[in-house]
Amino acid sequence: MAETNLREQRAHSARPHGPARARVTPGGLLLGLLRTTRPKQWVKNTLVIAAPAAAGRLFSAPALATLGLTFALFTACAAAVYLINDARDADADRAHPTKCRRPVAAGTLPVPVAYAAGGVLAVLGPALAAWLTPPLVAALLIAYLGMQLAYCVLLKHVLVVDLVVVTTGFLMRAVIGGVALGIPLSRWFLITTGFGALFMVAAKRYSEAVQLAGKAGATRALLTEYTTGYLRFVWQLAAGVAVLAYCLWALEGHRTPAPGLLPWRQLSMVAFILAILRYAVFADRGTAGEPEDVVLRDRALALIGLAWLAMYGLAVAHW
Repeated sequence: MAETNLREQRAHSARPHGPARARVTPGGLLLGLLRTTRPKQWVKNTLVIAAPAAAGRLFSAPALATLGLTFALFTACAAAVYLINDARDADADRAHPTKCRRPVAAGTLPVPVAYAAGGVLAVLGPALAAWLTPPLVAALLIAYLGMQLAYCVLLKHVLVVDLVVVTTGFLMRAVIGGVALGIPLSRWFLITTGFGALFMVAAKRYSEAVQLAGKAGATRALLTEYTTGYLRFVWQLAAGVAVLAYCLWALEGHRTPAPGLLPWRQLSMVAFILAILRYAVFADRGTAGEPEDVVLRDRALALIGLAWLAMYGLAVAHW
């Protein structure tokens, strides 16, 4: 009996102590690559249409073709960052309660393959942009990749800077659409977009800090250095500035609408403020950890968003 136990102990000590390797198949590999590029988060890249929509230059065939290409190129660059980030963080993600299910952490997508795919997309995106779009679009994509890769390696461990980098990524999505079509960007557009993004980023960090408080296992190390009170202050401040900037845009150059038309520009403030207040409910509960889920799954927020979109569109059309 003692000899049997000794053999079992030796066999156990000979086994690798890391996570079990999943069997990799061609179909699983492709699915893993797709999942790692975060298809649900591609909705963020629709911000490329924000500036053209605000300028009323969205509905023409050349503009749509240019914006479609810009969306695809930005999505490729964002996918490159996700692939490289997950390859770097594979060990930490395996100890995380939810990130352990990511393909790289789970072993269905080998780390070298993730690095290789990310590298190809990081080169291909700016190269195609330099060939097919205005030069400044390629420059912005290169700047985005450089900033995000620096974030993966270093900046995500620096207090406050991590919030600024993620916020800037959102802002660059909104800026690149205007750049692609040569549209001047107003100060109110940039302020509203920037602080609206900071509101969502800080709310996400706040939710992560609330949900992971007191739980064992590896998490985003920087969350232990932020206090929930500070993160709450940031998202409340950002929400206030975004609302103020939007109202100033809506009231700027106020003029009496043509007969039979409502003041859609001013009325859109109501829907915008309601959307901020509705999203703040989830931020306050600590359930805004996945912004795309909040936006896509909450019916009330979706209806408010549609109402705002309709009023904003009418305002732009009649301005």
